[in-house]
Amino acid sequence: MKQLLILTFILSCMNINISYSQEVVIDGIPRDTSFTLHSAYMKAKKERPYIEKVLPELPDGVKAFENIVYSRPGKDRELVLNIYRPDNEKKYPGLIMVFGGGWSSGSLWMQVPMAQQIAKQGYITIPVEYRLSPEAKYPSAVHDLKTAVRWARANADKYGIDTTKIAISGCSAGGQLAGLIGTTNGQSKYEDKFEYSDFSSEVQAVINIDGISDFTVESNLKSVAESLSKNKVPASVKWLGGTIQEKRDNWISASSVFHVREKSAPICFINSSIPRFHDGRDEMREKLNHYNIYTEVHEIPDTPHPFWLFRPWFDTNVSYMVNFLDKIFKNKK
Repeated sequence: MKQLLILTFILSCMNINISYSQEVVIDGIPRDTSFTLHSAYMKAKKERPYIEKVLPELPDGVKAFENIVYSRPGKDRELVLNIYRPDNEKKYPGLIMVFGGGWSSGSLWMQVPMAQQIAKQGYITIPVEYRLSPEAKYPSAVHDLKTAVRWARANADKYGIDTTKIAISGCSAGGQLAGLIGTTNGQSKYEDKFEYSDFSSEVQAVINIDGISDFTVESNLKSVAESLSKNKVPASVKWLGGTIQEKRDNWISASSVFHVREKSAPICFINSSIPRFHDGRDEMREKLNHYNIYTEVHEIPDTPHPFWLFRPWFDTNVSYMVNFLDKIFKNKK
């Protein structure tokens, strides 16, 4: 397990430019190493040479707890999370943070710079690991993340988490997952409650950063068909276990737009300037408005998809996140 954690951190930060899917097996777990901070940087800087990578840097007054096991979903398999919080004895709202990478790649360490900065603003931030498609298909990741929320409530006294104020954020694939977690509050079919079953997995707010809300929109289906015609299997097909013709129920159940109910959480959408990552967003906002559930949207102009990883957009993104959380949890306008 220690070997896996160290290698995952190294792969997320080191200067290896891998733009294609590359699987390695570590401690018996298949890993896709294609999406790292550096690979995203090398791709984005071709059109925007001025961008700067943002690396972890623990602010003064913020305390870190790292590589904490929160779940054991199988024999010899442990999932971990990090915690960043103000270095005092007060209770604060919690924020579960979900990395992206096409449901197949990426690392919780890619969320750490944001987590550290948001913690400085009076939050307990919790970047989490979850099982990816080379290891486990949908809905395993959903089960993992709902387990992480339950773990946060089960360990609230130890880490000072206000159990009435827990949010979830995510980027790209992580944004899609965060939206699904927040819209399925109270829906038991999305639970796998063999761990911390006495605690709720409901969240009180969602931040979806450039994650789609509807897999079934025509533009997405056309894009999938085009990739398949070129013998390329899209990440969504790998994760959902097949095409919409083969696994229609999965394509619908993984689309948060179809699950908005009275118990769904308020959602903040933060988007790049690339339209395909807005799929389902506007319809979802209409449904949330129908139930008088607060929602807001921010589009950052002239941005690549993983804008949250780089300056000049990193600080703007963090500001949008904190302002939304302050509105929901601290009654700030």
